[in-house]
Amino acid sequence: MSESLFVGVDVGSGSARAGLFSASGHSLATFSAGIPTWSPLEDHYEQSSEEIWSAVRQCVKRVVEQRPPESIRGIGFTATCSLVALDSADKPLSVCLDGVDKRNIIMWMDHRAVQEANDINAQKHELLSFVGGRVSAEMECPKILWLKRNAPEDFWERVGKFIELPDFLTFKSTGNTSRSLCSVVCKWNYDGQKQCWDSQFLNSASLFDLNGRDFISLAGENVQSPGASVGNGLTAAAAKDLGLLEGTPVGTSVIDAYAGALALLGAETDQGIQLEEKIALICGTSTCHICVAPGMELVDGVWGPYKDVLFSGMYAHEAGQSATGKLLDDLLYSHPSFTKICQEINSRELKDVYEHLNVLLAKMSAQKSVPLHELTADLHVCPDFHGNRSPIADPTRRGMISGLTLNHEPTDLALLYLATVQALAYGTKQILVQFSRQFRAILICGGLSLNPVYVEAHADICQIPVFVPSEPESVLLGASILGARAAGLYPSLPEAAAKMGGKTQRIEPKKATISYHAKKFRVFEKLLKDQAEYRQIMTSQ
Repeated sequence: MSESLFVGVDVGSGSARAGLFSASGHSLATFSAGIPTWSPLEDHYEQSSEEIWSAVRQCVKRVVEQRPPESIRGIGFTATCSLVALDSADKPLSVCLDGVDKRNIIMWMDHRAVQEANDINAQKHELLSFVGGRVSAEMECPKILWLKRNAPEDFWERVGKFIELPDFLTFKSTGNTSRSLCSVVCKWNYDGQKQCWDSQFLNSASLFDLNGRDFISLAGENVQSPGASVGNGLTAAAAKDLGLLEGTPVGTSVIDAYAGALALLGAETDQGIQLEEKIALICGTSTCHICVAPGMELVDGVWGPYKDVLFSGMYAHEAGQSATGKLLDDLLYSHPSFTKICQEINSRELKDVYEHLNVLLAKMSAQKSVPLHELTADLHVCPDFHGNRSPIADPTRRGMISGLTLNHEPTDLALLYLATVQALAYGTKQILVQFSRQFRAILICGGLSLNPVYVEAHADICQIPVFVPSEPESVLLGASILGARAAGLYPSLPEAAAKMGGKTQRIEPKKATISYHAKKFRVFEKLLKDQAEYRQIMTSQ
């Protein structure tokens, strides 16, 4: 009998990816394909479910092409928490003002529904206590309320279902309309305690009736736990699309950050560190901070506690930063010295801009006889360029930089980059101190986990050891763990995560940095306070 292999699929903000993994979590192959995004108006970001499925097909076929189909025992899907609209025939239905049906997804990062989020929050329904007291414009109820107010009458005559993107992928592959408990609790204000939709909340949010359509029927009532087998597995059509066998088990999906957390929380750390003492950072365009605990704790400005959305019997919390990788990229690309740095990279055969800047910072530190982290003493950044997700939970927040000069050389960009990395770590620290419990391990995945300056800043600023997994594709691995659980290889999702999570590298915090970062953190918090005061001044009579 051939070995047992599992496929994980992740649809991110700009691409779809597939990975092939062994039963022990070892990566055997990966492939990615780009996905187009439309931004017709400020804060409007749209995608196409057809384009996404086409990219998924391409990726899965590529990673399994050298393997016998019978060796693929299961497949799992994860994706961004984006809203998909389908008509009554399950075809794409436009969510854009231009009426183009192909553009049928409102992306997670779309902030068109800020007013709708404010209106829902103004009702102060008790269910909002499970999202830190405030629903986000990135969640689905505000987006659907925006559609209620702005979509044409024809939209409501044609709409057949609203579905989270991860659940769309399991629906497309199995024909089964079940929804993931992870999706509906974390992003749809589904009552995770009572395991049902709350009609009173929907009424208060003006969502129960959607221009003659019923919210619950459009959002779905069949809800399953992560990793549970969906329907009868792959349909014949999906199996052909993906190059797999009909009936291959499909695991109930999770949101992409939760797939990363699934793999990270299962990865090895120091003996004696309990599950509730770990927090997972899933770093990409944005960063999500996810942790679990056996008890329920309400944390202001942090989403959750979400019951059973990752591990049965455990409560999950989710915090995050709306722009991290994207913020760093934008700061680099917009700086006058960026072109000059790219030319230097080509001549020196360095890997990328970040490696170049890390080398430059080390040289500056040596030349000035100053520890690298202290180079930013006069440069301070508030990183909320795309709003604050946690713990302030205000999408209208903006970024701030204090200490700019007329220097436009690469050294200036290096300092700005370091100060921004530190600001992101201060944001993580600000999230961690909201909890009553102490964390003893930070686990990081994603592109930024490969950047030693980012990793060391988190260890030093939070004064907590950081663990980086040996398998860098944690989100893909998490998706494959869902497939392994659906196939019955492991009796529970926690056991599957522990068996497949793999080893890690530990980065120890440096005690010598405590005093400096304590002062910088005070400045960071004052920047946040000052911005609120500026707004009060400008809006006063």
